[in-house]
Amino acid sequence: MSSKTNRDEKNFNQAALDYHKTEPKGKIEVIPSKPHSSQRDLSLAYSPGVAIPCLEIEKDPKTVYDYTGKGNLVAVISNGTAVLGLGDIGAEASKPVMEGKGLLFKIFADINVFDIEIDEKDPDKFIEIVKGIAPTFGGINLEDIKAPEAFYIEQRLKEELNIPLMHDDQHGTAIISAAALINALEIAGKKIDDVKMVVNGAGAAAIACTKLYVELGLKKENILMCDSKGVINHKRENLTPEKIDFVAQTDLETLSDALKGADVFVGLSKGNVMTPEMLLSMAENPIVFGLANPNPEIEYDLAMETRKDT
Repeated sequence: MSSKTNRDEKNFNQAALDYHKTEPKGKIEVIPSKPHSSQRDLSLAYSPGVAIPCLEIEKDPKTVYDYTGKGNLVAVISNGTAVLGLGDIGAEASKPVMEGKGLLFKIFADINVFDIEIDEKDPDKFIEIVKGIAPTFGGINLEDIKAPEAFYIEQRLKEELNIPLMHDDQHGTAIISAAALINALEIAGKKIDDVKMVVNGAGAAAIACTKLYVELGLKKENILMCDSKGVINHKRENLTPEKIDFVAQTDLETLSDALKGADVFVGLSKGNVMTPEMLLSMAENPIVFGLANPNPEIEYDLAMETRKDT
């Protein structure tokens, strides 16, 4: 890595710390949305006036959407077990990410957010906590929860909650990357039902993305999925149900082996695991999605220097 790159990275890292540390602390805030300048305003906002809508909601729970902000309030919830590409860094360390997601909700859709970091790794206890606070919200956005627990948590909460729920690592990543894949295939002059794809990573995001690609026409027999132990092939044992769904009948074992002749690489793992040699071994006009965060599987500049047809 060049000295200029090191300086740029150091400057960016310091800028990120300064951005988050500057006053006021945090990236989102709660502000009043109703008049509150007079004694009458306050008596309507709180006691005694607030009792009137409380009683109306008791009579008809659906009116909570008329008398409160529930319908435009989303919970962004994590236990910090799979934060970006940083791994299990804990609930508190995940808070900057959850605040950041709250900022995105607000600036792009004017949706209010409370970020909630739950210090609980037991999936059943986590589910009960989320269910317990659900009445506050009109929707729930799960974030950065490690697999396979993420699949179980999402499925149970979807079944047991009466408000919309999404797991951004799964649904958000799948939707946006599928759109990018459709465009990239068109640019590369390739058809989805012909391409050979390597997916590096087998967590919640990777599984959800690959399932959506299959819905779009990608053939399962053309997929090689890799986890930290290598290619998920027929010789592997003790796989989770989600990984079993993508077992390949092959003797290939390493990411390097899998990439030879591949048309598409989708990285949802960790930074700098793809070498220039691996990229050079791919098919003509390769499509490379280095989606690991904060550092991609291969840096953009390095990939472009390595192959002009990337």
